[in-house]
Amino acid sequence: MSVSLLNDRDIDFLLYELLDLESVLGRPRYSEHTREIFDASLRTARTVAEKYFADHYVKGDENEPVLENGAVKMIPETKVAWREFTGAGFLAAHQDYEEGGMQMPEVLVRTIMAYINAANIGTAAYPFIAIGVTNLLRAFASPEQKAKYLPLIMDGRSNGTMALTEPGQGSALGDITTTAVPSDDGSFRIFGQKMFISCADHDIADNVIHMVLAKIKGAPAGVKGISLFIVPKYLVNDDGSLGKRNDVVVAGLNHKMGYRNATNAALNFGEKDGAIGYLVGEANKGLGYMFQMMNEARIGVALGAAAIAYQGYNYSLDYARQRPQGRLPSCRDPQSPQVMLVEHADVRRMLLSQKAYAEGALAMCLFASAVFEDQHTAPDPEQRKRAGLLLDLIIPVVKSWPSKYGCISNDLAIQILGGSGYIREYPVEQLYRDQRLNPIHEGAEAIHGLDLLGRKISQHNGEGFRIFIAEVRKDIDLASAEGVPETLGNQLDSALKKLERTTEKLLVQCQSDIDKGLANGTVYLDMFGRVVGAWIWLKQATSAQRGLNQCHGDENENFYRGKLQAALYYSQWELPAIETMAELLDNGNSLPFEMRDEWF
Repeated sequence: MSVSLLNDRDIDFLLYELLDLESVLGRPRYSEHTREIFDASLRTARTVAEKYFADHYVKGDENEPVLENGAVKMIPETKVAWREFTGAGFLAAHQDYEEGGMQMPEVLVRTIMAYINAANIGTAAYPFIAIGVTNLLRAFASPEQKAKYLPLIMDGRSNGTMALTEPGQGSALGDITTTAVPSDDGSFRIFGQKMFISCADHDIADNVIHMVLAKIKGAPAGVKGISLFIVPKYLVNDDGSLGKRNDVVVAGLNHKMGYRNATNAALNFGEKDGAIGYLVGEANKGLGYMFQMMNEARIGVALGAAAIAYQGYNYSLDYARQRPQGRLPSCRDPQSPQVMLVEHADVRRMLLSQKAYAEGALAMCLFASAVFEDQHTAPDPEQRKRAGLLLDLIIPVVKSWPSKYGCISNDLAIQILGGSGYIREYPVEQLYRDQRLNPIHEGAEAIHGLDLLGRKISQHNGEGFRIFIAEVRKDIDLASAEGVPETLGNQLDSALKKLERTTEKLLVQCQSDIDKGLANGTVYLDMFGRVVGAWIWLKQATSAQRGLNQCHGDENENFYRGKLQAALYYSQWELPAIETMAELLDNGNSLPFEMRDEWF
């Protein structure tokens, strides 16, 4: 059964009808591009994904990387995929022309990665991390550091990592123990261990550029004492050639339930004289620098979750259309032909739920990428400021909602396939295993709940939250003007008011008792996410209604009606769950908080 990675018609809809990607052509940075160039880039991405990533999706899962004599060995198809991705110029797609890049809009780069993610999320991790490292270096490294390291990653000679977590510390980065000792030549010697490092070592590129968080001896305690260092696997000579091996080694590989073709390892720094590292930017500001890469990675993880959910939806839909099973309850004739699975009402319910999650998640991620684009290239400074405040607010939701509901979507794909769903001869069980990592990647749900309620809502005197409310209300008015079914706007407006009231009450609770007030932060994150999901579906419904008004019964009618039906489903089946959440949050329900260790 051959199933498309995404839905090309949906991609066109998201890029050109929902997000109006062509409008960026009027910005100086993209004046040399055209829609034809964008479309050609997407076709190339789809081809690379289908030929060089999808071909070893199962093989990479069954033959995960191994550590032999200190070196990581992988299936050869991984290196071919890396070579083809870099050969297409995609590692440098977002970089400036003068840096050897293609100066593509953020939304287009993310869509390219969506195809790659849908084909093989494990192998996609290598370019995903590499792109994040180039952005980090480009933003904060010195001119000399950029000149030395950026070309190595952009042309595929090196990959990169973000080395934050330690064996004893996960998200509590203020307590990391990796240390950096200054050397006379201006470099540092790094000592410590990092854990769960994705793409930590491999044989697909000549070098690995580790971006390492560490504390310089004597630095302030907590997060204010964290610095960022470039620590290459092999030192790099001035001409870009490889120098001697640095004092960083793979201590062991972790064996994950999913993403198995992506190396995940413990790294030891400084087993001998210390790993040579180079300070990026100013001392003690490393966590702030790394947050740029982490925020990009959070959108990237969500995009991977959306792509996996989409692939599972496509597969289960195709299966349901081809698999005969039983008869409708109204049919009493045992001699009558069996109907296809899709004819059963409950199967259609599950498929519609998947559609709402998968298409909603992809739209949410691309919308966030469009906001990121506006933050950096919108012609109006005020628009750039508003975009930055909005994006900073919704990042926890954008990361968490696709990851959480992507798991539910892929679980439904297994359910639709029945017994075939949980055997390895069909891909949906692997898709689920891959998906299950995403609610943990780049911060577990609770971390983002604490971030949203404990920090993002209140920062900048709540301006980001006010911008969010205003943008949603503007889209409610626009939907009404376009003739979108009134129930969509009315239900979202009601949910938005409930979110505002709940937020006000929670802020009061946090002022009274911060521990108790934040105890239900994950529930608040879910509530907020459901409202954002409804907003994204209202935006899609508005574009679909506009398209439906203009298509006059052509081949697009079914597509647009499917969008409207999914929007109505989300509004009537998914959004109302916030009522129970709001009741618990408004009342400060503290049952879980009051539970004691001894009572378990």
